[in-house]
Amino acid sequence: MNKRLLIGILVIGIWGAGAGRSAAQTSSGSQASSAGADNSVQISDLDIELLRKDLRSQKKQIVAANLKLSDDQATKFWPVYDQYIAEQVKIHDQKYAIIKEFAASWGSISDAKAEDMTRRALAVDQQVTQLRIKYVPSFLKVLPGRQVATFFQIDRRLQMMVDLQLMSQLPLIQSQ
Repeated sequence: MNKRLLIGILVIGIWGAGAGRSAAQTSSGSQASSAGADNSVQISDLDIELLRKDLRSQKKQIVAANLKLSDDQATKFWPVYDQYIAEQVKIHDQKYAIIKEFAASWGSISDAKAEDMTRRALAVDQQVTQLRIKYVPSFLKVLPGRQVATFFQIDRRLQMMVDLQLMSQLPLIQSQ
């Protein structure tokens, strides 16, 4: 793995861990955990939006630092990237809505509600995969195959890091 990418992932991981902890606090102020007795979760819209905006900025910087582009390639790549991210944000809006719903429902999540949230969360994952597939030809119009593959490696790694940080801060549903 490229040293700059590793450093970038660690920065996001460290920052994300702190932001995730502050976003997943119990009402008494102690951190929510899967083993705790009172696992109410409060996540504000502002916390989520600020976290997402900062992560998008950091992600773009990491992509720029690790995807070696000529000036001509960069001129063509970044507009496609921005369009891709704009569509990705819309999909991820659904993910964060499910997380907010999870937090608001904590303590009273029925089996049916848990099943519904699970299906919707998996549908979001599927939409992200479909978006990536949709954008492969667009990126291939502006970059050669190896650079497109590198971009999607970086994109997936960063998203997995963010998801891991976020999901590790949410208590398991069965512990409610």
